[in-house]
Amino acid sequence: MNHKELGRTGVKIPEIGLGMWQYKGGVEVLRKGFESGALFIDTAELYENEEVAGRALQGFKGRVFVATKTHHWRHEGVMRCAEASLRRLGIETIDLYQLHWPNAAVPIAETMAAMEELVQQGKVRFIGLSNFTVKEFKEAQASMRNCKIVANQVRYSLVDRTIDGDVLPFCRQNSVTVIAYSPLANSLQRLIDADPNRVLDKVAKMTNKTKAQVALNWCVSKPGVVAIPKTESIQHVVENCQSSDWQLTDEQIAMLNEGVRFRHRSRLEIALRRCLRRTAQKIRRR
Repeated sequence: MNHKELGRTGVKIPEIGLGMWQYKGGVEVLRKGFESGALFIDTAELYENEEVAGRALQGFKGRVFVATKTHHWRHEGVMRCAEASLRRLGIETIDLYQLHWPNAAVPIAETMAAMEELVQQGKVRFIGLSNFTVKEFKEAQASMRNCKIVANQVRYSLVDRTIDGDVLPFCRQNSVTVIAYSPLANSLQRLIDADPNRVLDKVAKMTNKTKAQVALNWCVSKPGVVAIPKTESIQHVVENCQSSDWQLTDEQIAMLNEGVRFRHRSRLEIALRRCLRRTAQKIRRR
């Protein structure tokens, strides 16, 4: 398994980890992932499966890089959420604590101050964000006094390359790790449907790999990008882990870039979606 540095921390994490969004499986698949080199797991309070992750971590403590998220924004809410996550995960320190998404109804400075306090208390090692635009990321970082934000977890796959526009270049320029969620587009069939000329098949044959392995390797071929596919299959978790430790050629990457249809949201669409979300958050707050 190849490893990449997390931000500028000096800490290296596996480039293929274990995502737990919508994970309904047991501990066996997660432990098989650990045994196969994916010593990096990502969950969240909102996923309601931190206890499962905690059980899987038994016997692997100190070896697995553990990331989770809070969907609270007020200072006390963030602090309580972290304490609860620590209990459910059965660990003393969260390696990477991420703010699940921005909230326009709460000043970002309040939220990030709580995140920094958790670092000062030794309950969190590093701070990350999730689903943040470049503008939102800059605002979050500017509000902090002592810590650097080391990661931004965003959707990224062969069929959704929206972050290529500005988020990925920004993160690369600022040594911020991109954690790609849904790197297989939630289902391999979506990738196949977007591949009318069967380029994935061609590259898979050229590399003697599976289509899923090709798609995952395409993600992590980008500097500073790691991926966290989710699976509830032991066979597939081993397959996913074998997406690392080899590399597509520039020619093969070009074939995939040109042959697989993809979505790239425009800046206008992104701005409209953010505006609607921020308005809804403010209304709920009132």
